Amino acid sequence: FSPEDGSPAIVGVVGALQLDVLKERLNIEYTLPVDFEMSRFSVCRWISADDRADVQRFIEAHRGDIARDLDNDPVFLAQHAFSLNYEAERWKAIRFAAVKDYQVRDKAA
Repeated sequence: FSPEDGSPAIVGVVGALQLDVLKERLNIEYTLPVDFEMSRFSVCRWISADDRADVQRFIEAHRGDIARDLDNDPVFLAQHAFSLNYEAERWKAIRFAAVKDYQVRDKAA
């Protein structure tokens, strides 16, 4: 993910083993040594809404918690489930998808 605030890219994984595998493959296949740091985020959700303006307002209100995926679609990054649930309660027009829904992709951008 590419954070909207310009900070370094974030690699999203389900478990630490995936990072170990990625690190090893980058080193062996591309001779590219890398290191990873823990992110303050533990939850991510793709965001969409029926009205693009709602998505834009949400992005503007949460600039430090928004990133873009490889398709340039917006993703909300939350520190924990409580933060996600809190924002979902406050922003009823926004859909928070745990799995990217390619059918609503055009509405999200």
